Amino acid sequence: MRGTSILGVLVVIWLIIGAIAAGQRGYYSNDDKNCAEAGTILVTIVAGPLNYIGANPKVDCTLPEPSK
Repeated sequence: MRGTSILGVLVVIWLIIGAIAAGQRGYYSNDDKNCAEAGTILVTIVAGPLNYIGANPKVDCTLPEPSK
């Protein structure tokens, strides 16, 4: 049981570091969000400390147009 709690703490710390990196890149300051910006924020948070060793994840997505 102790190993799972340590793993949980490490995951939370990992995600907090990723959230800090996204903030430092200014991803939270833009009010106009779209699919690509939201995806980029998410993958930056998931990348965690890897952002500080060169990872710069970006997401490019397009939503399908509705049928007429």
